[in-house]
Amino acid sequence: MKHLALAALLLTGAAAHAAQSYPEPAGVDTAGFVPIFDGKSLSGWDADPKYWRVENDILVGEVTPATLLKANSFAIWRGGAPADFELKVEYRVSAAGNSGINYRSVEVPTPPFALKGYQCDIDGANRYTGQNYEERGRTFLALRGQITRASAGAKPAIIGTVGEKDALATFVRNGDWNQVHLIIRGNVLTHLVNGHVMSVVVDEDSAQRTAAGLIGVQVHVGPPMKIEYRNFLLKVLPPVPAAPVKNP
Repeated sequence: MKHLALAALLLTGAAAHAAQSYPEPAGVDTAGFVPIFDGKSLSGWDADPKYWRVENDILVGEVTPATLLKANSFAIWRGGAPADFELKVEYRVSAAGNSGINYRSVEVPTPPFALKGYQCDIDGANRYTGQNYEERGRTFLALRGQITRASAGAKPAIIGTVGEKDALATFVRNGDWNQVHLIIRGNVLTHLVNGHVMSVVVDEDSAQRTAAGLIGVQVHVGPPMKIEYRNFLLKVLPPVPAAPVKNP
């Protein structure tokens, strides 16, 4: 029994170590991925320089007491408007920070640097990290731990789970670097953080969903905050084949 207890303790320790070993090392599962941020400048991106800068290979978004926001502001990638894709990026956020990675989004006319669309939520308090939130749209599409189906005229229905939200939160390294991995194919939107699926949305609302659009990262209204992003890697995927039409 002592040996079994020791083995269990070692396994527990190994699991805890594994949970702290993310993000994955550079070069792992990068086939087909291309960098979309050069780490030296905002080349290929649009952003308000009051809030966004580049330093030490990092895209930094910062709100200070002197620059508090009245509306969320994005650094927007101008290299394309991907439809089906995977995106990997690492982030580090301050304790009071609130950010997110938008995709399949559209730029709204005002205020400047504002996006509407799907978002992988990120926050320093780790209440929302990994959930799917539609900025300036339907709001919460899936909370952390949920698999949902979004349908026209209805609140997204929970159709399954990828885990309990507080248990999933333990895989997020507060105050340290984490990796987000988005897998976006057809109408299925999957968010992973540090290798763990955090939420899945099956979007069947044909009037509201978007099939392609802009990618951007956010600084949020509220208290002073800082968000850092690095190692943006994008892989464009072939479109999901249409289902064959059966003859009657």
